[in-house]
Amino acid sequence: MLRQDSSDDIEDVSLFDADDDVSRRSKKSKIRHPVASFFHLFFRVSAIVVYLLCELLTSSFIACMVTIILLLSCDFWAVKNVTGRLMVGLRWWNQVDDDGRSHWVFEARKVSAQGSKTSSEAESRIFWLGLITCPMIWVIFAFSALFSFKVKWLAVVVMGVVLQGANLYGYIRCKVGSRKNLRSMATNYLGKQFLRQTVAKEDQTAS
Repeated sequence: MLRQDSSDDIEDVSLFDADDDVSRRSKKSKIRHPVASFFHLFFRVSAIVVYLLCELLTSSFIACMVTIILLLSCDFWAVKNVTGRLMVGLRWWNQVDDDGRSHWVFEARKVSAQGSKTSSEAESRIFWLGLITCPMIWVIFAFSALFSFKVKWLAVVVMGVVLQGANLYGYIRCKVGSRKNLRSMATNYLGKQFLRQTVAKEDQTAS
């Protein structure tokens, strides 16, 4: 490392590109927001654990229901307003304009001019893993409660599916864009597949 000293500031300059690669990898693998990452998983995992163990811990259905709903509500607020913005640079919300019309807004943080992202790959994996896995577990709970005729638990399970499914849908919209973008992506993909098949057939006939 060469160090350029001046009266104003001190700047580190890398001699080799390998140093830059190592620093980039460490930044990608580093969890920059440990508190946000913890609470991103804490509330939703706690709600699942309480649901599985509530009959063993207490015989009061009301206490279990209130605890699970509180955990789900805290998770919905934290994921929607805090962890999504910090961990992956995404956010979504609803706003009402002057005419009284409701609009859903889905935003993604723009990449800086240098092409670097403020979120790390480790945080991104934690965020999407928790965001996708937990709603799937609640869907399994919903079918289990339905087929086992546990009607009183069905409302709690549906609440888990709705709250966590809403965050999942919102962040997927932030990630891939609007429905028009989804349609254009699907059209482009099908077009590329058709073109590849056509070229392959032409190569086979030519050979």
